[in-house]
Amino acid sequence: MNNADSNRALLEGAQKRWLTIGVAGALLCAAGGFMNAEQFFRSYLFGFMFWFNLTLGCLAGVMTHNLTGGDWGIATRRQLEAGMRVLPLMALLFLPILFGVPKIYEWANPEHVAHSAILQQKAGYLNQSFFGIRAFVYFSIWLTLANLLYKWSGELERNPSLAIVRRMENLSGPGILIFFLTSTLAAFDWVMSLEPHWYSTIYGLLFIVGQGLAMLAFMIAVTTWLSNRGALSEAVGTKNFHDLGKLMHGFVVLWTYGSFSQFLIIWSANLPEETIWYAHRIAGGWKLIAIGLAVFHFLVPFFLLLIRNNKMKSNILVKIAGLILFMRFVDLYWFISPAFNTNGLGLHWLDLAAPVGIGGLWLATFYGQLRKRSLAPLPDPFAEAEQAMERA
Repeated sequence: MNNADSNRALLEGAQKRWLTIGVAGALLCAAGGFMNAEQFFRSYLFGFMFWFNLTLGCLAGVMTHNLTGGDWGIATRRQLEAGMRVLPLMALLFLPILFGVPKIYEWANPEHVAHSAILQQKAGYLNQSFFGIRAFVYFSIWLTLANLLYKWSGELERNPSLAIVRRMENLSGPGILIFFLTSTLAAFDWVMSLEPHWYSTIYGLLFIVGQGLAMLAFMIAVTTWLSNRGALSEAVGTKNFHDLGKLMHGFVVLWTYGSFSQFLIIWSANLPEETIWYAHRIAGGWKLIAIGLAVFHFLVPFFLLLIRNNKMKSNILVKIAGLILFMRFVDLYWFISPAFNTNGLGLHWLDLAAPVGIGGLWLATFYGQLRKRSLAPLPDPFAEAEQAMERA
């Protein structure tokens, strides 16, 4: 069996395993939906948002590498492209949220709107029809960016050309700006509006930073897995992991800066309509979650990633990445669930079944996309041009 066949068998096996897990999780969610529809939609939103953030993080990673270059993107290019190619699945999986809007969002309940002057003022924006239209626009933009970049990447693989590289750069420049705008609006629409009387202008940035952090942690995990099984051992080296570790360290600091900035501004203003968001998230058991985020989402990974050796060795770095991925899961739960459980920490079995079911389908699709092209890095036409000039 040659290397290509071995890689194909490896990815096909992973795809089948995750598809089995995804289908089992989906069936559990369906059963939970029949028993408790309201809880199903709440848990489903949480599970969807975790994997959706990872998908958008991969799209942003591809565009960022097109603009900046770097060894980190060369080693992970195929994985990033496979991640952004899960967007059609995420668009399909968004449909249950559209159907469940009245059971998820307070602003979709006519009784609540009738008794709230604030909701009445926001009704022109926060209404079910416009909510669906905006979601359609967001996904259309993301899918267009992902499809064009994937198409041109395939052309670059077949025919290395500086013109194709420039084309990808020219799309990624405005594309990353549009990405920031649409991702921010999606965070406002899908999560911040769970508590429509409250708002934060830094909220969208926190989600975008979280997307980047989840993407980097996942790239380290999947690249280590592929490298250990020989699929990427020749293409990935110590420097690639070191670069990924440095980027992940930077995003840990950026996440902490954004999170603390939001808290500090709201704490110093001490306005009841603003502090209520944090009041819900430090009541009962939620306070332990908040402390856990400070310790394991910032302090522990921050100091571990300060050590150069931890970033150079993939077997150590992947454990730090696993911790960060888990804490991204906890952080998102801390953002979403207190909107429904204001009296204290509440964990329903669907809160685990939904992300497992969606995650199984996500990973099955991811490995299916990864099988479609060679795992080898894209050719570098800049290097080829320099070599040609040297020969001349």
